Order: sequence, then structure tokens, then C-alpha cells
Amino acid sequence: QVQLVESGGGLVQAGGSLRLSCAASGRIFSINTMGWYRQAPGKQRELVAGITSGGSTTYADSVKGRFTISRDNAKNTVYLLLNSLKPEDTAVYYCKADIWITRWTERDYWGQGTQVTVSS
Repeated sequence: QVQLVESGGGLVQAGGSLRLSCAASGRIFSINTMGWYRQAPGKQRELVAGITSGGSTTYADSVKGRFTISRDNAKNTVYLLLNSLKPEDTAVYYCKADIWITRWTERDYWGQGTQVTVSS
């Protein structure tokens, strides 16, 4: 079985920073794309940032220039650095990973979510 465990959320003032981490563990052959999504109350879950195993990144327009995604392949961990936070960044942040659990089987896994609250 595979688990994604997130950490690093919390309460921060506008303009502040947070760093989220998400570590994958368990039966892992390899990991393809890893990413961060967020869901605010009453809104749909949206992609915040993604990163491939080769390090190519993609960002939502709303976070470009403020958030940075990175990963440590040796640790099966993805990070999200959130700078210049705004109240509208308040949401539950989820990590997602596309994981090959065998050479022939790939599945998507989600973390449990971590709350980020930005006060004005």
C-alpha cells in the first residue's frame, strides 16, 4: 500500500510564507508526476502546481511568481514553497502523485490534506 503524508500547513498573515511537504511511502516502483491541489470552501479542487520526474514544472496563473514546487526523488517527497500569501490562498492543500507500484501498474494517490489559512 502507498501513503502520502503532508505537513507544513498553518495560519499565517498576508504576505507571509509557508512550506508544505508531502512524502510518499510504501510499495513504490517509481513516481511520475507529483503535484499540489487546493480546495477552498464552496469551490472545486484546483491544480496549484505540478512537477514531473524530470523536474518540469507547471503553475496555476494565480500563483505564478509566488509559489515554487520542487521534489527530492531520493526521498519520494514533493515540496511547495508559498510566498507572498494572500487571503484568497486560504484552502485545504492536497498533494497527488502518479505512482508506478509495479512495472506495469500506475495509480494516482492523494494525501489527506493540510489546511492553509491566510489572515488579512
